[in-house]
Amino acid sequence: MRPMVSGQVPGLFGPLELVLEPGRLTCLLGASGVGKSTLLRLLAGLPTGVEFRGRVETAPSALMGQDAGLFPWLSVAQNVGLGARLRGEPADGTQIRALVAAVGLAGLEDRLPAQLSGGQRQRVALARTLAEDRPLVLLDEPFSALDVALRLQIGEMAARLLAGRTVLMVTHDPAEAARLGDRILVLTPAGLAGHPAPPGPVPRRHDAPEVLAAQAALTRQLLA
Repeated sequence: MRPMVSGQVPGLFGPLELVLEPGRLTCLLGASGVGKSTLLRLLAGLPTGVEFRGRVETAPSALMGQDAGLFPWLSVAQNVGLGARLRGEPADGTQIRALVAAVGLAGLEDRLPAQLSGGQRQRVALARTLAEDRPLVLLDEPFSALDVALRLQIGEMAARLLAGRTVLMVTHDPAEAARLGDRILVLTPAGLAGHPAPPGPVPRRHDAPEVLAAQAALTRQLLA
């Protein structure tokens, strides 16, 4: 089944249909307040605080937001395995160590969030998202609070680790969408519009001519 949202929110966005392509990373761009996070929350089955008229078909999902959302009294390993703990399932120590290593934090399993940098905390949040192993992954501007270098590094890491999964990534950054999106959509009050993604697999080089051209075209579309 392809996750989808079909409908409208009066006063926010008009009639639209968002269908996510299986195994692809879809980037959703749009101005602040246009309803990007509302669509994501509808797919996640979370309250939106708005009146939605339509239907949603979704799948079990894992959500990663701008805030890492780590529990300060839990170690890195305990935060990564939090989902299993909340479900009353035994933690898989081998899997947790492998995921911590996959996000570049091997050896830091016992550290507390206060002992980590902002970029390291986002890596822990990414590992926790991967640990849920859900068919649908929802990313709500997860790298927007990071500096440029970290944003590039962790965004590219996320794209590699999420390859083959169905992903919706909400972003306000045309450069990020051009680098990471297999598919790029722009949300306006009138609805959704598609935009051609640059050629080649993700993550793409940030300075590739096709990526820079797509970034410029997306910026123009957002400013129009």
